Amino acid sequence: MTQVKKFWPILTGTHRYEKTLSTRGHGKGIIINAPILAYLIETANGRILYDVGCDYSKIADEVKRKKFYENEDFPFGPPQMTEEQRLPNRLVELGLQKEDIDVVFCGHLHFDHAGGVCEFCGAEVHVHEKEFEASREPADAAYFKEDFDCPVNWRIYKGEYDLVPGVRAVETPGHTAGHMSMLIEMPKGSPILLCGDAADLSENLEKEIAPGLCWHDDEAMAIASIKKLKNLSFETGAELWPNHDMRFFESKNCFPKWFE
Repeated sequence: MTQVKKFWPILTGTHRYEKTLSTRGHGKGIIINAPILAYLIETANGRILYDVGCDYSKIADEVKRKKFYENEDFPFGPPQMTEEQRLPNRLVELGLQKEDIDVVFCGHLHFDHAGGVCEFCGAEVHVHEKEFEASREPADAAYFKEDFDCPVNWRIYKGEYDLVPGVRAVETPGHTAGHMSMLIEMPKGSPILLCGDAADLSENLEKEIAPGLCWHDDEAMAIASIKKLKNLSFETGAELWPNHDMRFFESKNCFPKWFE
């Protein structure tokens, strides 16, 4: 039986960029406004965050912003993030403190998914072994080594596993070396399958298009993970949640209310 009690999608910022960053080889010249999301899962055995968004200081501080975002690796500039959107402040709206988070689960370690880990030094931080290694190289420009200069309570895992009954980590490599999605069995409604960046947009799923950035340019691996997600959705009845699709997010956004 699932231990999941409540589930919130939480907007932590937005990022405007060319669609080709989400759909490989498709959307040149089209600018999209992508949500940067975290997901809070309250269970009978503690609270889990899937992803934690950006490090606010690298956006708000002019010197840091120039260093990290105003360079050739970021032709579309920095994400947009307000003080209010910092994840600890969003949690306060729910009557929670950052110390109330027991586990941070990083689907992968790119800046817009794991940068905010510095806000949650008291929590366990789960990540796939291959992803941890890729971040240390770093494998691409979306990894900021400085995101992890703070004391991080790492828990390094291989393969798939249950965090608690009803919350399962699912291997979906391709966008990055150790990318992980998450299957959540809800107490009342259908299961939710968080795709992470294995599928930024609904289009990635519907047309089986790889994300723009693929680890070692392995498009086939990324598409295999999309197919895996679709098959798992069919087997479990889970609803697939793409990760950077504004239209999809707005159809689901009920914060501070929750899903059951």
